[in-house]
Amino acid sequence: MAANASVEMWFDPVCPWAWMTSRWLMEVEQVRDVEVTWSVMSLSVLNEGRELSADYRMMMDRSWAPVRVIVAAAREHGPKVIKSLFDAMGTRIHLDGETDYLKVIASALQECGLPSELSRFADSTEVDDDLRASHQRAMDLVGDDVGTPVISVEGVAFFGPVISQAPTGGDAGRLWDGCLLVAGTPGFFELKRTRTVGPIFPGRDEPHS
Repeated sequence: MAANASVEMWFDPVCPWAWMTSRWLMEVEQVRDVEVTWSVMSLSVLNEGRELSADYRMMMDRSWAPVRVIVAAAREHGPKVIKSLFDAMGTRIHLDGETDYLKVIASALQECGLPSELSRFADSTEVDDDLRASHQRAMDLVGDDVGTPVISVEGVAFFGPVISQAPTGGDAGRLWDGCLLVAGTPGFFELKRTRTVGPIFPGRDEPHS
């Protein structure tokens, strides 16, 4: 991997697995010579046209709002606001357990010093073309049979890693090295096992035995 490697991660702010991966990737930035660019993808776009349970369909209908607002904010105020809004929204959704996404959006915009008027994009399709384009860039790298998050680095792209806890320090670096090793191996496609625990959020959850 080149020095000061450019890394891009695609996320949906409502996805707890993407949140956990992003916290790990922030640790990686501290122990490896990488710089991360943050981009959006959408579980709502990903699941269009699929047969879903009524509850999951309702969740997908609601999940347009946060990512639309991030796209609109980036369009009007530059890409640097993407990560700050992701952090603000994710803290409220995943750590505080807030399920009202309109409340999440309003308080996240306020925290980031962005105009409250951006909340109007939550129910608007005005930025959907930009959202779909960003989402498709991720899909073009890894294919359509994966979800969020997607990571790309120096010509190597992969879905995940899906982790219940975000490793820190040297452990974060070792997981990064391993991901690059397997994802960069010609002919390698999948390494998976059954999930036995959901995301464990520091300060909110404790590991389950």
